[in-house]
Amino acid sequence: MKLRNNIIAYLYLAIIPLYGCGVYSFTGASIAPEIKTISIDTFFDEIGSGPPNLSQVFTEKIKDYFQQNTNLSLVEFDGDLQLEGAIVRYDLAPLAPAAGGNQNIPGADVAGLQRLTITVKATYVNNFDDEFNFDQSFSFYDDYNPSSTTLAAVEDQLVDVIFDQIIVDIFNASVANW
Repeated sequence: MKLRNNIIAYLYLAIIPLYGCGVYSFTGASIAPEIKTISIDTFFDEIGSGPPNLSQVFTEKIKDYFQQNTNLSLVEFDGDLQLEGAIVRYDLAPLAPAAGGNQNIPGADVAGLQRLTITVKATYVNNFDDEFNFDQSFSFYDDYNPSSTTLAAVEDQLVDVIFDQIIVDIFNASVANW
């Protein structure tokens, strides 16, 4: 009987801290139990470069990510948590110059790699605890070899890789509190 009471007491002490800090998931999300909804506004493309559907792709990907990794209901307006922002940078820059040249400019260097960098500015509002609110930029990049492929051939793949990382970073900064 005493052993059983001790086991129950240990289990009780181990479980209590989990209830006091919010709801946890395997994704690392730590969301207070009173938070039930999230609204995610369209992330507008403020720069106008890149694929024409950039805004739509990012907005849908981030909505899907939050729905798959939290129990929050997605609402159109006035969610308990609110997320909005804009794509503010879409840059392609040469990296790793390689000697080579071309037919028009003998001896000219060419880029061994090209880097696509995308930056998204996000504003996050937690209507239950403004300590977690932020207005922050998130940036990531991916590289490709222009001597073996064209940007048009790999652009969608690069954008997917970059957006996936930016979305994880926004998720961690908002509901995972990292």
